Formats: sequence, C-alpha cells, structure tokens
Amino acid sequence: MERIFFLLTAIGVPLSVAGSLLHWPAAPMFVVYCVTIIALASYMGRATESLAIVAGPRIGGLLNATFGNAVELIISIFALKAGLVGVVLASLTGSVLGNLLLVAGLSFFVGGLKYKRQSFNVYDARHNAGLLTFAILVAFVIPEVFSMTMNEQKTLSLSVGISVIMIVLYLAALYFKLVTHRGVYQHKEDEEEREEPEWSKGRAMLILALATAAVAYVSESLVHTFEVVAHSFGWSELFIGVIIVAIVGNAAEHASAIIMAYKNKMNVAVEIAIGSTLQIAMFVAPVLVLVSLAFPTKMALVFTLPELVAMVTAVLLTIVLSNDGDTNWFEGATLLGAYMIMGIGFYLL
Repeated sequence: MERIFFLLTAIGVPLSVAGSLLHWPAAPMFVVYCVTIIALASYMGRATESLAIVAGPRIGGLLNATFGNAVELIISIFALKAGLVGVVLASLTGSVLGNLLLVAGLSFFVGGLKYKRQSFNVYDARHNAGLLTFAILVAFVIPEVFSMTMNEQKTLSLSVGISVIMIVLYLAALYFKLVTHRGVYQHKEDEEEREEPEWSKGRAMLILALATAAVAYVSESLVHTFEVVAHSFGWSELFIGVIIVAIVGNAAEHASAIIMAYKNKMNVAVEIAIGSTLQIAMFVAPVLVLVSLAFPTKMALVFTLPELVAMVTAVLLTIVLSNDGDTNWFEGATLLGAYMIMGIGFYLL
C-alpha cells in the first residue's frame, strides 16, 4: 500500500503541476487532483502517526485530527477565495457527517470484526457528547433560527460573534483536557505494546511540511475544476461539498482511525473521529468565517435545512451509541447505514 501511495504521489504531483500550468481539461484533472491529494494525505497521516506515538494517545489524536483537517482547511480557503461559499458550507457538513458516521462507523465496524467488544474512555465520551451538543445543536442551529428575521449584515455579525466564542471555547476545552484535568478522568488502559515510530521526529516534521505545501498547491487547482465538473456530471454544489470534498479532505484521518481501531487502540480512533468533528465545528468553521472577511464574498455560519438536520441527526445518533464507552461491529454498521442514507439524499437533491 505504501508503494502505491508513493507511485501516486510521484506521478500525481508532476501531472497536477503540468495540468494547472497547461490548462488541461477540467474533468480528468479533477480526478488527478483528488487522487494526488489522497496520496499526499497518506504521507501526512504516516507523519502524524509517527509523532503521535511519541506524544501519546490524546496528543496523538489531536495531531491526527489537526493535520487531517489541514487539508480541508486549505481547500476551503481557496474555495472561499473563489466565492464558492456553498461548497465550503457543504464540505463542513460533509466533514461532520463523514467523521461521525463514516470514520467512526468504519472504525467500530472494522475493529468489531476482529474483537467482539471494544471499549474506550467513557469520561472522554461524555465530555465529547457535551461539546458536540454545543458545537452543532447550539452554535449551528442558533444562527439558522435567528437569521430568519435578520438582514445579511446582522447575520454576518452574529456569525462572527459566535465564531469568536467557539474558538475561545475550543481552546479552553483543549486546555481543560490536556493541562488542568490531564489524567483526572483517565481510566485503566489496555496493556499495549510500545510501538516504534516509522520515522524520526525530524523526518516526520519535514515530510509533514512538504506534504502540506504540496496539498496547498494542488487544492487551489482542484477548486477551479468544481464548476466544470458539476456541470459535466450533473452533480450539485451541495453534493460536491458534502461527499467529494469532505472525503478527499479528510482521507488521512479516515485511514488513521480505522488502522487504530483494527489495532484495538479505540481511545485514539475515537479521539480522531470525535476530536476531528469538534475541531471542524468549533475551530475550522469559525476560522473560515473570520478568513472570509478578507474576501469579497463573506461567509455567514448559516447552513441549509438538509445540512443542519443531517448534522443534528448524526450528533444525536453518535452520542446515543458512544456514550457508554463501549462499541461493537453492529453499532458501526448502524452509523454507516445512516451515512449511506444521507449520501443518497444529498445526491438526489
């Protein structure tokens, strides 16, 4: 698999550069850009996993979530620059759905096929449940409700205010988990073999930096193909954002979470899936609102009704299934079933 990703990167990066400079047809280049980003994301995933082994499960999960979301953040900034606000909001929705239903679902399912029962820190699960409720049910629903009686400027002001509060609370949540209450709610972990990182700390950081820079370049080219691809395949802007951009942008953490679950490291797998969702909702989305103020087209934190209902449903289902700190393959299949239903719905919209 590593050899395949190496070949895809070695071929994909030069093709992406040539295609963007020579203006090759958008439809085939869309596929090349997507595959190249996924291949580069695999290197980001391996680098963060090496750093995660050194840092421990909580910091490791945070690193995986952060650099997994870096790809989507980069794509979204270029999409905002191009004025594609609908694609950005849809990709944020897709990330929430993808992490809670697809990533967590695959992790629970794949891990559950190998182990009849897997457990993770129940205190973390309950803490995350509260934050998920705030991030989606409060911070995303409130702008939707209040904006119904507001003009565009007031809606943007409300979005900026909520974004600042969410960023502050997200940083406070990290400080709570990693500093003031580190280890307070730690329960007994399963005995695990001490893993050796694939790459040294210096090499991992260098590869991470180079892969991130390459992703930034390819992402800008990818964004310029969206309109042509949507017209060619008959896809809506909503479907491209919710399914395509979200899956491509989160490929690294998708793979990392599933591998961790297969190794029975459910604390890391859950931290990647849930932690990434929280980071998207409480940090990436607010940052994009603030970044959009520098562009001609501003982005308010107001989603369409299908997007909002899908995210709220995904949060409630995830909380119900994960709040006991215990999981199995059937719960994974349930989450995957929910993702498929929503995917069909967005495709047909």
